[in-house]
Amino acid sequence: MALPRSVLADLRRIVGDHHVVHDANDLRIFERDGSITGALPEAVVLPANRDEVVQVVRLAARHGIPVVPRGAGTGLSGGAITLRGGIALQLSRMRRIVEIDTVGRTAVVEPGVVNADLQQAAGRLGLFYAPDPSSQKACTIGGNAAENSGGPHCLYYGVTTNHVIGLEVVFADGSVEWLGGDAPDRVGLDLLGVLVGSEGTLGTITRIKVRLVPLPESVVTLMAAFPTIETASHAVSDVIGHGIVPAALEMMDQVTIGAVEAHYRAGYPTDAGAVLLVEVDGLQESCGELSEAVERLLRANEATNLRTAADAAERELLWAGRKGAIGALGRIKPNYYLHDGVVPRTRLPEVLRRVTEIGEHYRLPVANVFHAGDGNLHPNILFDLREAGIMDRVGGAGEEMLRAVVELGGTLSGEHGIGVEKNAFMPWIYAPDDLEAMLRVKHVFDPAGMLNPGKIFPDPERAPQLVVRAGFCAEAKWW
Repeated sequence: MALPRSVLADLRRIVGDHHVVHDANDLRIFERDGSITGALPEAVVLPANRDEVVQVVRLAARHGIPVVPRGAGTGLSGGAITLRGGIALQLSRMRRIVEIDTVGRTAVVEPGVVNADLQQAAGRLGLFYAPDPSSQKACTIGGNAAENSGGPHCLYYGVTTNHVIGLEVVFADGSVEWLGGDAPDRVGLDLLGVLVGSEGTLGTITRIKVRLVPLPESVVTLMAAFPTIETASHAVSDVIGHGIVPAALEMMDQVTIGAVEAHYRAGYPTDAGAVLLVEVDGLQESCGELSEAVERLLRANEATNLRTAADAAERELLWAGRKGAIGALGRIKPNYYLHDGVVPRTRLPEVLRRVTEIGEHYRLPVANVFHAGDGNLHPNILFDLREAGIMDRVGGAGEEMLRAVVELGGTLSGEHGIGVEKNAFMPWIYAPDDLEAMLRVKHVFDPAGMLNPGKIFPDPERAPQLVVRAGFCAEAKWW
């Protein structure tokens, strides 16, 4: 299916000939996000500013054409996939850092600004933007706001919604509103909170105002090995139970450690059942006290090979291993399927045992690397897409893992979003009345249902099943 020639001509008039993609071969590039599950858009439009976004959205509204806002395409739940065709509104040209206010400690950016670029710009002024997804070298602030992204340092600092204080949004009819402001406690309805994490289903974000925080005076990064993933899980609960909330508290299991160490040589002990990375920051004196308290608690929970990063270079190496873990898993299998369910921290040992059992039942290796401090799991089901019938096994294992998370008091997603991947399972955690109330909210913002249709809510046009993604590990060798 293709857009009418008259619509394509209007789109070219709005954004320029070179910024409308409609050739079938070129559209393949925009078929997917961070997966191989995809659907072709009928056109990709790359606006340069808010006014062009407004004109494109108004044109689409007049013709009843679906619009799917798209950032860097690193999302992991299918949020940027054009399920019903229509226009993929690619916002990567809108990448200006409009302002950094060092007095108010805020930044105003366009949606296509890459997370790491904002980090670097703020860092030169003694500030930083806390949410740090593992894809931060590629993912954009607009996409982070749409998905309410997290990251290792969100345990202490909070996820994206805790740092977005204002949004400029183009709604389905082309109207533009600014939501939020500088006041921490705003009166009235929290429309800003509704928009952050709405996955492009309520509007298109064209400008974001975020909160920045001062670079800490001191940072201490600890690495500790444990005999089993269960002992490491108990250590996590013990640290938090003593009232210590580190800046980050991450875990990797033995499968992940081996793959990461083979690539990064970060010094992870490959004979360990699990490794914890713990980071504390703040004033130099308080950092020293906190790190000593954390070290005592880790040792009390059978930690061995405990070491502190000696300098910034060693700290960066330890974190490079953690953030590059999924790519390194390509040494084991070329494909992975990653979930991000969340459970209460105290249930970590139970759910990890269940994840292991499910992997063994389906004869699939599973590598666990996750935000242990807030119970945000990341089990990576590893497989080879070329194996006949493999996706049925992967899908069965993934669904059982999600079910186990929910049965243990958890929820479907901690930071990747619901998108098209898990929308069929929303009735597991929400009653019909709850879902109907959410749909009524969407209807207020998007009466015709043209903004990112088929996402978040169960789709009556699709079978109620998990949509399995098959990512490619960066280290995979196909020969």
